[in-house]
Amino acid sequence: MMRRIVVINPKGGCGKTTLSTNLASYFAVQGFRTSLMDYDVQGSSSQWLQLRGPDRPEIRGVRAAEAVPGATRAWQTRPPEGTERLIVDTPAALDYHRLVEATRGAQAIIIPVLPSNIDIHAASRCIADLLIKARISRRGDRLAVVANRVRKHTRVYGKLERFLNSLDIPFVTTLRDTQNYVRAVEQGIGIFELPESECARDRAQWRPLIDWIESRPVHQLIHGGRLAGQ
Repeated sequence: MMRRIVVINPKGGCGKTTLSTNLASYFAVQGFRTSLMDYDVQGSSSQWLQLRGPDRPEIRGVRAAEAVPGATRAWQTRPPEGTERLIVDTPAALDYHRLVEATRGAQAIIIPVLPSNIDIHAASRCIADLLIKARISRRGDRLAVVANRVRKHTRVYGKLERFLNSLDIPFVTTLRDTQNYVRAVEQGIGIFELPESECARDRAQWRPLIDWIESRPVHQLIHGGRLAGQ
């Protein structure tokens, strides 16, 4: 069955596309039929896909931000047939309808947060919108937070860590600030496609997130197209 994985945060520059492209890369390398849905009008994920060489594991792209004349939103945002892992990269700002649309049917909703006061505040608003507007239940265990571009042993990271640990939401991993991600994105690949000798530490930091995603139950749709726990 397909897993829908949504990466979301209203704050720009928090690393949503980095998380989305690296997750898509990982699942493709593992042999899953993988699709990457780009909700951002800037199309960063789509541009990354265009950089992938034909020798790389296939990742199919869906441009969800662009209006298609004569097409319904349901048709435009449908996953390619046979998709087993669908990664949804959301933009910096989502209105109510797009927020509900992007998160509907998701087994995993990931919120990346940078170590700064502005980003901590933005993450708080994002979580509130997901709980109140999108009606994502905490009990459904579909929300998780990732600390991104982190330099540990700094004062601001300590504040971020205390904030994340105070949430009633899993804080699943911390990703360090490294040029490996820059090198990967420039080639249209992910951290799991770089030589392991160069990024073993980074791969290890992804493992808790991947394990959390894969342990989420695949819910069945119920009446009205809504999910149990939503």
